[in-house]
Amino acid sequence: MDSVVRHVLELSRRGALRGAAGLAALAALTPRPLRAQAPGPLFTLGVASGDPWPDSVVLWTRLAPAPLEDGGGMGNDPVPVAWEVAEDDGFRRVVARGEATARPEAAHAVHVEVGGLRPGRPYFYRFTAQGQQSRTGRTRTAPAPGEAASLNFLAGGCQNYEHGHFTAWHHAAREEDVAFVFHYGDYIYEHAGRRPGQGGWGPVVRSHHGPATFTLDQYRSRHAQYRTDPDLADAQAAHPFITTYDDHEVENNWAAMQSQRDGTGRFRDVIVTPEQFALRAAAAFQAWYEHTPVRPSARPRAEHITAFRRLRFGALLDFHALDTRRFRDDQPCGDGTRIPCEAVARPDAQMLGPVQEQWLREGLREGRGTWQVLGQQVFFTPRVFPGGPISMDGWDGYPAARARVLDMLEGRNAVVLTGDVHRAWAGDIQRTPEGPALGVEFVTTSISSEGDGGEAQATAEGVLRNNPHLRFHSNRRGYTRHEVRADRLSAIYRAVPYVERPGAPREDRAHLVTLAGRPGIVPG
Repeated sequence: MDSVVRHVLELSRRGALRGAAGLAALAALTPRPLRAQAPGPLFTLGVASGDPWPDSVVLWTRLAPAPLEDGGGMGNDPVPVAWEVAEDDGFRRVVARGEATARPEAAHAVHVEVGGLRPGRPYFYRFTAQGQQSRTGRTRTAPAPGEAASLNFLAGGCQNYEHGHFTAWHHAAREEDVAFVFHYGDYIYEHAGRRPGQGGWGPVVRSHHGPATFTLDQYRSRHAQYRTDPDLADAQAAHPFITTYDDHEVENNWAAMQSQRDGTGRFRDVIVTPEQFALRAAAAFQAWYEHTPVRPSARPRAEHITAFRRLRFGALLDFHALDTRRFRDDQPCGDGTRIPCEAVARPDAQMLGPVQEQWLREGLREGRGTWQVLGQQVFFTPRVFPGGPISMDGWDGYPAARARVLDMLEGRNAVVLTGDVHRAWAGDIQRTPEGPALGVEFVTTSISSEGDGGEAQATAEGVLRNNPHLRFHSNRRGYTRHEVRADRLSAIYRAVPYVERPGAPREDRAHLVTLAGRPGIVPG
């Protein structure tokens, strides 16, 4: 009996606990034995900032002297945490300061919304608790409304700790003039730890701590392990992040409150009901919020969470951060990559859900930015594999939902940002293969998931032949740098040649451009 089956049976036995806050709240409130305040460094998980507005930004840290222990080694007492923001890294010109409380029920994490800042400029910040001081972080506010200043941002995600080193984040941390980093999801992976050489999906360069994640403490420990990576910590301290989630923050290929083990796909050893899965999701969402620099509007209530949001960057960019997991229908045809079945054609298919879809429609209709950018998770443009199968987990499995979004994008200088597939792609967004481009999609590869990658192109060449709207492919790890100007938006595909050992150099694989008023990809 594997760990998934054991946990599901246990959840079934305790199903009556489903109620108000579920297991996540119970785990958060269960008292641990009192202990003296742990010695050692408190700021082992670093600092981060996120969701930049023209006049404010979110600052984050978590106190954890023993980050992989339950509770992070902090005991049960709340701890005051001082914070300050300055115009210089020497903190001679402090512009804001205050105190937050790190509470045990939130894993001693703090989220500070700092207001009253000036638009379009960098700031430096740090925290102090129990006589210890954190590292200094650097953040940046968004440009003022109406300001036509150009800007740059990065996109990255899919960072599997076991599959390789986060060398791409090392290079991203050293990028200059970055307004924000869009993290499209798969910040953690939920799988049980493996030993080097042990079988399973992907290489084992370094091992996950602990079993597969189901409880709140397990998700907290997994997030903490990832945040101890020095390259990721450097990137989070260097730039503000706009962070969303995909599937592995909870469970592979989950959809709404449907587990992948719902009896419709290849996992038939046990069926996980929506009620059972909601318990796991509640724990996962709570841990995600505790470790992410997002505003309080994203704080979950058990399995309920609203992580989609909109940020505006002057006159040039409206950024719509989407959630393609929580409100979608279950994948059709049993999930996976399959020949389309009848269910793919259902006219009421939901990828975003009615509320989020209407929110996006209104935001695009009222958008003031030259560029309307959708930051989301799964492949948007069609991608037919040799022989005719499609990915049921991407928008190909929900063509009616995609058609409704296409109606919103026309004439909007639309750019869709994607992750999930551990490959870099780029393509034109079209209604039909013969139709004009309505926008472009830039798909960022993984930071480390699936290891080094390679140059083998057989499958990719078949996909490119079947899908002439796709213009670029690379199977290396890395991230993208996007440069936003009034007349163009570009994507520079930055890669590392290996991640299964440290120290890889950075190289650029492509420079692609879309022009304002002229949708479609052209060489940079």
